[in-house]
Amino acid sequence: MRIVNGHSRARVIAVTSGKGGVGKSNLVVNLAVELTRRGHRVVIFDADLGMANAEVLLGIAPEYTLYDYLFNGKTIEEILTASPQGIKVISGGSGFVELANLDTEARKRLGQGLEELDRLFDFVLVDTGAGISKTVLGFVAAANEVIVVLTPEPTSLTDGYGLIKVLSKYNVHQDIMLVVNKATNEREAQQTFRSMESTTNQFLQVSLINLGFIMEDKAVVKGVKTQKPYVTLSPSAPASKNLSQIASQLLSDREEQSKGVQSFFGKLMRLFR
Repeated sequence: MRIVNGHSRARVIAVTSGKGGVGKSNLVVNLAVELTRRGHRVVIFDADLGMANAEVLLGIAPEYTLYDYLFNGKTIEEILTASPQGIKVISGGSGFVELANLDTEARKRLGQGLEELDRLFDFVLVDTGAGISKTVLGFVAAANEVIVVLTPEPTSLTDGYGLIKVLSKYNVHQDIMLVVNKATNEREAQQTFRSMESTTNQFLQVSLINLGFIMEDKAVVKGVKTQKPYVTLSPSAPASKNLSQIASQLLSDREEQSKGVQSFFGKLMRLFR
């Protein structure tokens, strides 16, 4: 968290992937829980339009979405849905897409609400869709930090590289954090990171940051089935310990890059036009 003009600004981090099924939303949910347990205020923006996976994994059903705030007179507090773990969730609905069509009054209202979010939260985790669609790239480009999730599988590596290549081409982020999910062991995870790093160093103008890895673990599957984050359901499981290390790494540096929620939405409005 960074203090600017007497007010704190939240770190806005987009979590994305080159393909679906790599555990992106599960990472978002469990990372949010771990950061909350460490005393940070966290909100998840479920921006995977039409695929509200974060909400399902938390076992909640938001009554209102960002659209209701923008066009139906709901307040920021009303569109924040609380989870049993203390995390707040904002469902995107079709609200993000409508950012391109806001009139002056709606823009002013949005700005006021975003200032409030900056005061309420330390972290905003944006759970994007997978792939390289315009919408996904818009979310990733607007965020000040990005985490790319991949697995050791060849298709995941290929699609992950494709995503990073696009981000490099448009100079969206010079530093990209990487998490290797569903690793058989630490050696496989490190080999996966080094392989991706070697390729990107050779062909792309980006720097990869090894944020950590998560082991293939039955506790993860159990958490999905019971709609409970595995870090609370099985805190001593290997995956939970891995997640704790990822949170520590995330908190260890990079706080100087925090520019807040308003900066994020301002970029989104320009990109979606």
